[in-house]
Amino acid sequence: MHRGPGGALAGGERLALIGLGVTNTAAARALVARGHPVVITDDRSPETGAELASGLGVEFVASPSVEQLDGLLERSDYMLPAPGLPESHPAFESSRRLDTPVVSEFDLAQSWDQRDVVAVTGTNGKTTVVTLVADMLTRSGIATRAVGNLEVPLVAAIDDPGPSCFVVEASSFRLGHSRWFSPRVGAWLNFSPDHLDVHLDLESYRRAKASIWARMGVGNTAVVAADDPVVSAHAPAGGVTVWRFGLGGAGEGLDFTLSGESLVGPGDVEIVRRTELRRDLPHDLNNALAAAASAMAVGAGVPAIREALRAFGGLPHRVQLVGETGGVRYYDDSKATAPHATLAAASGFERVVLVAGGRNKGLDLSELAKADSVVAVVGIGEAAHEVVGAFDAIPGAVATSMREAVALASDLAVEGDVVLLSPGCASFDWYSGYPERGDDFSAEVRLLGLDDPTANEERDDDCN
Repeated sequence: MHRGPGGALAGGERLALIGLGVTNTAAARALVARGHPVVITDDRSPETGAELASGLGVEFVASPSVEQLDGLLERSDYMLPAPGLPESHPAFESSRRLDTPVVSEFDLAQSWDQRDVVAVTGTNGKTTVVTLVADMLTRSGIATRAVGNLEVPLVAAIDDPGPSCFVVEASSFRLGHSRWFSPRVGAWLNFSPDHLDVHLDLESYRRAKASIWARMGVGNTAVVAADDPVVSAHAPAGGVTVWRFGLGGAGEGLDFTLSGESLVGPGDVEIVRRTELRRDLPHDLNNALAAAASAMAVGAGVPAIREALRAFGGLPHRVQLVGETGGVRYYDDSKATAPHATLAAASGFERVVLVAGGRNKGLDLSELAKADSVVAVVGIGEAAHEVVGAFDAIPGAVATSMREAVALASDLAVEGDVVLLSPGCASFDWYSGYPERGDDFSAEVRLLGLDDPTANEERDDDCN
């Protein structure tokens, strides 16, 4: 088969798209528009796949057997899996057996577009950091667009001639399948077990994350979470500029850190005072440092970085204050879909009544018991009993609905406590996604009769 020379599509290669969804739908359209033969397969939505293929004038195969997959990949130069396609899917074994390389939408985009890319990965915090970086660059006069694991994939965003820089939320599902993608700036925020329902094992997940720096060289910048031993161990060499961030303090080899009451950059240049931030939990500070480093690496100025950090009040469903009554504050952290994220959220408070559970992604939920601030727990969803069982020395209860969960948590809380929805699990047992879960929690909290029913983003400075 004809394949591009090692670092890009050369033109005319045939690709087999395995699985659909937003990204591969966009990729199919982009490939056909650029003259590439395409075959589309999907196991779940045959009508949607057939309609897309018909409109593009390409072949579609619904729920292909192993023999059909072998035939399709044997006739293809590359395989493009949908992000989130489980690594146990037989298409991956077929690609290995037939020596058909796997590529990602990031590879396609970089084949066709050479504008600057800032890629942000990590188990937690990606969307927040991407949002901050894009704002910092925009305020610096750099035309920027945030894309990737969001509403618009990179492969579609490059059709917009306006931006000079793309800030990409880089999931492990995309990074792990990339062959030549190399961002100008790559930030890795943290690492903890996650997505074991998609990756074969934790080692596969780690390799996928680490690949963000795998093809970097002179002129590239790696933004490294110095406080995370897994991330630190993978810091690149080979002429790559390495900027380390963390809360360890000055004198510990950190380029971006907290010094006294200020976030500082290289040369102890003050970026912003901690008291100027609307949120300053430990993970908020780390996100701010990572964003500042990433933005500065592509030309953002300190004044613009400072303005963006001062203005940022957090994103919905990420430790968002949604109400207060009887001296108890209620926070929606529905975006926390892994134990590590729950631990980070709980660590910001002294006393927490935790509402957690949902659909386990193959993770060890006993890790939740490491949250020393949790004084009571309410389990929800499929993993409710597993969550409650992780805590053996504090009060616990199982709820059969979010209404019951909020009521139980309210009964367990005393004045000064925080009721925190931070599930540590996916939402797809009771809900269509984490936003619906968070909205349901917020709606039930509002029914309690709040002291201030408007408490939300503007009160996030209480998260100290």
